[in-house]
Amino acid sequence: MWFPAETIQGGPLAGSARSRCAAATEPDGSRPTIKPVLTNRQELVLRKVVEEYLEAGAPVGSKALAEGVEWGPSTIRHELANLEELGLLAHPHTSAGRVPTEAGYRYFVDRLLPADSGGPRLSLTLVRRELDEAMRVTTEALSQVTNLLALVSAPPIETSTIRHIEVLVLQPQVVMVVVITSTGGVTKRMFTFARAVDPGLADWGASYLNERLVGLGLGARMLHQRLHDPSLSPIELEFLDALAPVFTDLEESAVETLYVEGASRLLRVGRFAEVSELNTLMDMLERRVTLIGALRSVLSQRDVLVRIGTENDAPALHSLALVAAAYGLPQRRLGAVSVIGPLRMDYGRAIRSVREAAHQLSSFIADVYDER
Repeated sequence: MWFPAETIQGGPLAGSARSRCAAATEPDGSRPTIKPVLTNRQELVLRKVVEEYLEAGAPVGSKALAEGVEWGPSTIRHELANLEELGLLAHPHTSAGRVPTEAGYRYFVDRLLPADSGGPRLSLTLVRRELDEAMRVTTEALSQVTNLLALVSAPPIETSTIRHIEVLVLQPQVVMVVVITSTGGVTKRMFTFARAVDPGLADWGASYLNERLVGLGLGARMLHQRLHDPSLSPIELEFLDALAPVFTDLEESAVETLYVEGASRLLRVGRFAEVSELNTLMDMLERRVTLIGALRSVLSQRDVLVRIGTENDAPALHSLALVAAAYGLPQRRLGAVSVIGPLRMDYGRAIRSVREAAHQLSSFIADVYDER
């Protein structure tokens, strides 16, 4: 972890800027890295550079930093050089200004981020909504508040149970089966028979299926067993066998659902330093498996996870930043809420908004699952 601030107060540290470092273990347990230890003055200069750059998007010079502080431009230039030597700032092109590096953003997020950066709050109205709609509302609100790409992964289908089943005769030889799950999901499937279906048989089928299957998880082995009761008549067994795919195929054919919102909003903001960053984002949206994999890794985290640039495992995210948090039940995390955008993002707002969205979605999920 970082050395406490008091260990660097009270006087200059010996050695060059590059020698003033401390070993740090990453939150996810990965190999230790070397973290710089800064003086109070260096931390102030770094914070001002990051905040100015996040606001304006242009390299920050010593003259702009000297406003409102007691040190002159020469002192600030000296500290900028130290921060650049430590790898926290970069000196792009021939400009006299500096910009934060990935390490500079990381130090800012870990040590210098204000407790409350202000800005609009995330407010969700999820009461009495179906799960699918709640996911969409959450994604849209998160994107609006942050002006970033927002993503929410839905709970896996095997966490749902069957709430209600309808068997409807639409035409003499056509039957529709409707399955409603505990999370509000609705699946409809049509079946065509070689001969007319007795409406009484359809009514019996609906009663039998509700009695035997309601409350079972979609992935439960007992679900398959209860569709083949040897005490039933051959006609009843044949009818249930014909309808069985609506239950047995539901889990097998399901794909992980990912809700995405804000691509156009992010493009309009225009905070990408390079065209390649924009191309990377577009490619990633087309290959959603990368995004799903990135969010799945969040489920083991206790709090908001921030990965900046190359801290992301997926190469497609190496020029971007991801802020994510898991949501779900106290005993099990079911999905993740996140925003993705350029390195020059408002980290304070992103972290706060993602945390609030995950908390509110967890409360909604808890209420839904209590109704099982």
